[in-house]
Parts: sequence; C-alpha cells; structure tokens
Amino acid sequence: MDYLEQYNQEAYIFDVVRKRFAKQGFLKAYDFFFIIIWKANRAKSKVAKNLMKSNQYESLDDAVRVLTESIGKTPDHKDKLRILISDWKFRLPIASAILSVLYPNDFTIYDVRVCEQLNDFHSLNHKGNFEVIWTGYLAYKRKVELTEPVGLSLRDKDRYLWGKSFSKQLEDDIRNCFGKGDGQRNMNL
Repeated sequence: MDYLEQYNQEAYIFDVVRKRFAKQGFLKAYDFFFIIIWKANRAKSKVAKNLMKSNQYESLDDAVRVLTESIGKTPDHKDKLRILISDWKFRLPIASAILSVLYPNDFTIYDVRVCEQLNDFHSLNHKGNFEVIWTGYLAYKRKVELTEPVGLSLRDKDRYLWGKSFSKQLEDDIRNCFGKGDGQRNMNL
C-alpha cells in the first residue's frame, strides 16, 4: 500500500481506482469507499448499512463487487445510473460521483456548488422518479459541458465550477469575517 499516493484523494481515485476498475471490471470495498469518502465522508456508514441491508452478502467486499460488476457489464449510461439509484438506492450526488470516477468522460458529478454556478438544477436531487432524474441529469451535464472556459474536459469543467463556487464563498466569508456580522476583529484569538 502506497500511503503517500493516497494523500491526494482525487488523484488516487482517478489515477489508481479508475484504472483498477477498468482492468478488473469491479472494485473492492476499499476502493469503493475511497470514492464515497472523497465525495461525502459523512455518508460512509449510511452507504455501508445500505449495501448490507438485504442480508444477502457476507461482506462489504461481496456487495461492492456485485454492484460494481453490474455497472461494468452494463453498456448503457442510463442503466448504469439506474443501477445505483433505483436498484441500490443511492442519491444522485454519490451515484454521479461513483460514475464520474469510473467513467470520467461520460459522467459529471452532481454537486450543489456546481448547481449554484449554473444557477439551476437545485431540486434535481429531490426527485423520486428515475426518468425525471435521468432527463434532468442529462440537461445538467449538457450545461456543464457548455460552460466556459472552452477546451476543458468534462471532469475539468466540473472542477472549474466547483472551484469557482468555493472561491466565491471564501471571498464572501472573508468579507463578512466568517459570520461575525460587525466585521470587528476578535482580539482573543
């Protein structure tokens, strides 16, 4: 295990985990949960509980292998997302993150920060009907693809929009003294 390699989580999942999936056609629990933790660390125990809910798997490795093999064997992008959302009960942000790692040229991450930058799609995560989610996700992806700057990959456009949102929020927080209201410096720091 190369722990130094894992320090940069995003590089690890896109350079190591994605390639491992492409080579073997499935993931083990460690790699799968590396993706989950990268996207939403707070969700890892809920995801694990959900994967084991049916009691038909002896371990998380077994459940993750079945899930990721089914994604890998499914040629249609819509069906890949359907497996995660309809069959395994993932929400769109995590489902799209998983697929964005495994297929970075075909999927983008549905994220609230990107929705803010696009000024649209905020309610897509709260839809219950898969067909509505899929149609909305395609429109979301298309809007990400059309976003400036031109010439970036889908993954880099996603990063760009996320970074733009983060930067704006940090600038606003600094201007507002991180919610202190009156802007007075706390001398007791």
